[in-house]
Order: sequence, then C-alpha cells, then structure tokens
Amino acid sequence: MLARTVTHTLVGIDPRRVEVEAHIQRGLGAFTIVGLPDKACQEAKERVRSGIAAAELVWPGSGRITVNLAPAQLRKEGSGFDLPIALALLVASAQLPRDALEGHAAFGELALDGRLRPVPGALVAAEGARRAGLPRLLCAAESGPEVALAGVEPVGLAHLAEAVSYLRGERGPPELPPPADDFETLADVSDLADVRGQERARRALEIAAAGRHNLLMAGPPGTGKTMLARRLPGILPLLADEASLEVTRIHSVAGLIAPGSGLVRVPPFRAPHHAASVAGLIGGGHGGIRPGEASLAHHGVLFLDEVPEFQRPALEALRQPLEDGFVQIARVAGRVTFPARFQLLGAMNLCPCGARGGGGECCCTPDRVQRYRERLSRALLDRFDLLLAVPRPRAHQLADAAGEASAPVRERVLGARRRLREQVPARGAPADELLTRAVERLPLSGRGRARVARVAETIAALADADAVEPEHVGEALSFRPPAELGA
Repeated sequence: MLARTVTHTLVGIDPRRVEVEAHIQRGLGAFTIVGLPDKACQEAKERVRSGIAAAELVWPGSGRITVNLAPAQLRKEGSGFDLPIALALLVASAQLPRDALEGHAAFGELALDGRLRPVPGALVAAEGARRAGLPRLLCAAESGPEVALAGVEPVGLAHLAEAVSYLRGERGPPELPPPADDFETLADVSDLADVRGQERARRALEIAAAGRHNLLMAGPPGTGKTMLARRLPGILPLLADEASLEVTRIHSVAGLIAPGSGLVRVPPFRAPHHAASVAGLIGGGHGGIRPGEASLAHHGVLFLDEVPEFQRPALEALRQPLEDGFVQIARVAGRVTFPARFQLLGAMNLCPCGARGGGGECCCTPDRVQRYRERLSRALLDRFDLLLAVPRPRAHQLADAAGEASAPVRERVLGARRRLREQVPARGAPADELLTRAVERLPLSGRGRARVARVAETIAALADADAVEPEHVGEALSFRPPAELGA
C-alpha cells in the first residue's frame, strides 16, 4: 500500500516542498529511505520504529518498507522528516484513514519514547505549507507559536499518540497560547546613560544610528569602545513587521528562537569572536549551508571587536554584503542566498600591544604597528562611513554624573530617519564647494566622497535642517580616517 504526506526542507531560508511516500510490500523485512537523505534523515528509521512502538501502535509487519523523499534530486537534511515519515507509514499500514492528512503538512523530530521535539526552521516550513495551500501544520507543541507567525494553524502535539488521536478524529486540535513578542521592548538592552564622558563618541553613535552608517572606533584598551558598541541597539528603532519577520525567519533556521517566543522586534546585535572563520561570518558549513553572523545581524548590528585580529579572508568577505545587502554561497549542491543588510561596527587598538595613545609606554616597532594596521585593508576601511579616535577619558569625566539616556537619543534617531525617508535634505552650493575642496586635499575616493555626503545629510536631518550646510559637511569630514589610523 502507498501513502503520502507533505513536509518541507530548507534551502537556505527558503522552503522546498517534499512529498514523503511510504510503500509497504511483501518481501524480506527491510526499511529503506531514498531520495538523497543526509545522515540525520537516514537515522529517522530508528527513531520512527521506536516512536511507533512507544505510541502503542503496530509496526507495519515484516514486509519491505520503502520511503521516498521526492523530488529525489533535492538533498534532504535534518530530523524534521521523522513525523511525516511516521504518519505516512501509519496511513500505509491502515492505522490512519487515507484522507486523514488532507490539508495538513508535518514537521518534527521523534524521540525514542514517541515525544515530539521542535526542529529549527519551523517558521520557514510553515511558510512553505501556506504557499502550498495547506492550512494546518502538525508540529511539536513548542513550535506552535512560531508556526502561527506564518499564518498557518499549528497543530502542536506532545506525542505521536496525540497526533494519531487527532488524525483519527478522536480529539480536536490542542489549544496553544498565542505567540508573544518576547523581544518587543528594550528593557534588557544596555542604556547609553552608563557611558561617562566620550561626548564625541556618543555623537558618532547617534549619527551612525540615524543614518545606518558603519562606524570604526580606534583607541587604547579601556576607553569604552566595546561599552559604546553594546549600547547602539538601545538607540535603534524597533523592527517593523516586515523586517521583524525576515529576522525571525533567519533566526528560526539557525535555531535561535526560544520556544513560545514571537517575532524578534529588537534589532539583532552579533559580536563574533575574532577567531571566526569565513563560513562563521558569511555562512556555509560542511553539512547544510547555514546563515553566518552577517545574516544573523540582518537589520541589526555586526560588531567586530579587535578588527585587525580577524582573519584577512573573513574580513574581505564582508565587502560584498556591505555593498549588496545579501550573501551568495556557492557549493557543489547549489547556490544559496542569505539576506545580510547590517550595520558594521568595529573597534581596534592603535597598536598590537595596546599601549599607544593610552599614556603607557608602547613597545611596538614602527614596522609592527604598520603590519597591524594593514590587516584592515584600505578597501574595507573605505566602507566605514565614520572613523573615530576614542581617547582615554579624564578622571573628572569618569566622576561626572550619568550622561544622556538612550530614550531621548532614540527619539532623535527616529525623527531623523523619518525626515530622511520623507525627503533627503538638499545640498546647497556652499556645502558642495566645501566637499569639492575636501576631495582635492584629503585622500578621499569616490566611495569616500559619497559616504561623507550621506553622513552630512544625516547630520542635517538630526538638526532638522531643510538643506545640508557647510557645518554639516565639516562635521562629516571630521569623522574621516584620523591620523592615528595611518590612513
């Protein structure tokens, strides 16, 4: 007897429909899964066999069992095929009605005792079910709120026995709590009021937030570079619905969505270690192709602390997503595209030992300092809109009262973004003349000139000015490569 169920596999962050066909025929006892399954998918044979027994159901005799995952040329990865395979076998062995699975897709992993476990990518699988015209998705109970975000009715189940009881019509779909925006507030985000002094750095952070500009901070250790960077999400607007869904989709595929949580509302902040590989930053992997830190920071911030310590190939690989807003990864099995529109935030010392600029005695030779700074290529340096030297704060600044909090800064950022969205401030003749003179006298490339112009527009928007004035261009030029960077 032949039976079919529908599920979805993930290709990047896109769902691909897969029909799970189960065929039981006379012959020597065997259980085979075909259709280009990976190792985790092949191991479903043992989990399904044990799960069916634990649910007090009958294993389909001693005949020959063949499970085909169609289309055969598409590689199938992960343990989300356990539930659809088990249900197809139960229909094929007449333990479930043949029409029981109409209007349903299935996605979930089986434990050996028959319990259903959540699988990364449930949101994407639910979007695939919606596109296929299937209004319900059988899944683990923990995945129910995530599935509901896609506009599909989740049938959240704790055990395979519950799935069988539901499909036999012995019980209705279980009630699940509605998804909640666990990350809708900024209560857990560090506040800018914690920063003492560093008024110029705070100003650079506000400009970067308002115009979505890339920012590089250079200075000795202990000046507050990392502290400032971690407070950038607190002055960014919460994500709109469309952007929030995109971010949640990526984090779902990466397995970063907590059970029962809703849409990710706070812009993500990713801070990978400097030992991260190219695949770790951009995406890839030996098995399935997974999103890297650049994609996990989509619509948010990618913070690289100690930028020169990162591998040169990993840093250079960031240039393409910085320009295009997406990452393309090509493998023998195919090509995958991940969105990666992020703000790049970097921090570095002025020399390898870190003493330069901090009042201590630097032990680095000029050649060593030069090699250290050359780890950050001119091409990548040119993609930073704002470059800032962060000095060591004075004792009286550290003793000052708390600075301005994040909330009023975020209001100014929201206002500036709204003005830039409605109408970008025009650049007058005096501002244009100053910018032209700057190109002639400073080492500004064509890209650098365009970035200075954009920063000047952001500064004008923050000032609620109708036009870009020379003082706005002047402030933008003050954030070009400082002499300490040797640029």
